[in-house]
Amino acid sequence: MAEKRKDNKGRVLKDGESQRKNGSYEYRYFDIRKKRHSVYARSLAELREKERDIQRDIDDGIDYAAGRITVLELVERYLSQKRPEKHNTAVNYNFVKNLLKKEEFCSRKIYTVKSSDGKAFFLKLHDDGYSFSTIHTIRSVLKPAFELAAEDDAVRRNPFAFALNGVISNDPEKRKALSAEEKKRLLTFLENDECGRKYYDVVVILLGTGLRISELCGLTKADVDFEAGRIQVNKQLLRGRMSGVSRLILETPKSECGVRYIPMLDSAVIEAFYHVIQARRSPKVEHIVGGHSEFLFLDKNGTPKTAVAFEHALSRLMRKYNRLHDDVLNVTPHILRHTFCTELISAGMEISSVSYLMGHSNASTTLGVYTHGRYETAEKAFAGIVERRAFS
Repeated sequence: MAEKRKDNKGRVLKDGESQRKNGSYEYRYFDIRKKRHSVYARSLAELREKERDIQRDIDDGIDYAAGRITVLELVERYLSQKRPEKHNTAVNYNFVKNLLKKEEFCSRKIYTVKSSDGKAFFLKLHDDGYSFSTIHTIRSVLKPAFELAAEDDAVRRNPFAFALNGVISNDPEKRKALSAEEKKRLLTFLENDECGRKYYDVVVILLGTGLRISELCGLTKADVDFEAGRIQVNKQLLRGRMSGVSRLILETPKSECGVRYIPMLDSAVIEAFYHVIQARRSPKVEHIVGGHSEFLFLDKNGTPKTAVAFEHALSRLMRKYNRLHDDVLNVTPHILRHTFCTELISAGMEISSVSYLMGHSNASTTLGVYTHGRYETAEKAFAGIVERRAFS
């Protein structure tokens, strides 16, 4: 009968256990794929604790070894299986992956990550200055990635299956809408400025329709129906890189609700569209993007303009305005959109109708971010209520 193996303290060692020359312990085992692995510990008690965890996972069919990949490796594996239809989705995936590469948390083995670790990681990102929306984007990758790991039996449960707003508060900054006086100053400046005049009609259209700037860039002649008095919104024009080459990309709007019609009831908006179409020079060759042509806004080379061109132009014009005036105007295409939405809400339009015109998927988006209340508006509305009610 073979003599039982013992450690230097005379304790009998089990199958797979051994004591190393430095006094530490090793346990060798086979995973569910029959691949051999080893774990180490300073004491026999610690080693046997690890053995129990390993055996429990093997009995449950969980691949303990697979859980040894890092968080970043898991994310890369998950993203390699995604085929995003929208360019912006692919950009977001790349952003998340590059951000996670810089985080020490993502070098951890996935089997060691607990729910409390996931919450601590998001709190750390919040303390580093990342917004709720950015952290939400990161979670939208980490949560399904760990769900994949759980389905593959690499981890027992998903450590990111918790509500994000229970960890950090969703307190989006309300973007400031332009007042009537600010709108007047802006339009007067653009109308009287040599460079500003080129963008006057664009600003009027954005203020009068609430279009996203990418949706404005995607408009073609066929989308503007003067007879029916409405604009068709069913696409957005972006510039991105595909196979390392910068090119124009035409996609459906941000959400399914982004496909909509916007009425042209404001004479200023109608006139602005007439000016844009009349001033549009037909290029030698019409660019066709995604099967569409005759885009309304072209650069000097006849190429359809994208958001960056308008954003840079408006930024330059606002810097010029602020140099020449005592007051300060902060205007972006987004702020023009927020102004449109805020004015509709202030005028008493039903929220579902406002959400439709804005292309929002739900009313909470409309109310939560895109409106900006004013004391004057609230005072006027309250005064109307006071007049109609009576106290006994």
